[in-house]
Amino acid sequence: MILVADSGSTKCDWIAVNKEGFQSDKISTMGFNPFFHSADFIAGKVNESEQLVKLSEKIEKIFFYGAGCSSIEFKEIVKNGLSKIFVNAQIFVDHDLAGAVYATTPENAGISCILGTGSNSCYFDGKEIYEAVPALGYILGDEGSGSYFGRQLLRLFLYKELPSHLHKAFEDRFNLKKQEIFENVYMKPHANVYLASFMRFLSDARDDDWVRKFMYKGFSEFITIHVWKFKNYKEVPVHFVGSIAYYFQDLLKHEAKIHHLNVGEIVKQPVQNLVAYHKKDL
Repeated sequence: MILVADSGSTKCDWIAVNKEGFQSDKISTMGFNPFFHSADFIAGKVNESEQLVKLSEKIEKIFFYGAGCSSIEFKEIVKNGLSKIFVNAQIFVDHDLAGAVYATTPENAGISCILGTGSNSCYFDGKEIYEAVPALGYILGDEGSGSYFGRQLLRLFLYKELPSHLHKAFEDRFNLKKQEIFENVYMKPHANVYLASFMRFLSDARDDDWVRKFMYKGFSEFITIHVWKFKNYKEVPVHFVGSIAYYFQDLLKHEAKIHHLNVGEIVKQPVQNLVAYHKKDL
């Protein structure tokens, strides 16, 4: 039996499958990022999932794709954490960009982008994965992501630069004070997830002209900073994975058209596609 996992910073989706045709329901846990989480922390949180613990001894291989798993050191943190629970498994850990590629264009050339809590991009030539610019995280980068839009929204709210009707709607909905925002952003863990949580407000107000222009600007910034860096971006499909790309795909496609992109797959949760890709490993 193999276990496939796709982890962003907010949520990790897991599916187990075997040769006999069994496939588990999707199992969800918090997202794991070795930049923020230790091996012991990962093991402890996985151990809280009764479904995963129940399957643990049957798992022979794990294919884990995760945010932050971009170096040997960070991959080892995740591998060591998982090995404490899945004692009989070979464990393969790779970057979430690799997961984005295998979930969208596993055989053909294309650009694969992540627009979820964070953002990133890469080019796949059919054999190798290439990055043009690094992912800088939610403080310096993550253009077009949930944490990016949430950060900009809070900034404009605190500076009283939101349109008056949106400022009032935001104030009435969340009743936030500056101190509470500062604590969540500067003092508590998972500030990126906190920032991304405000995407629900933008989603509910998506028909507002100001909100649409705000979203267009963020997606345009992602395209110009990330996608434009690939010289053949007009010649190959540009695929997207992640909740922001999926739920705001009408706005994303609007900007993509302006920038002459050929939008390919838009996948909300890559794990199902990754299971299909890894059935060859059974």
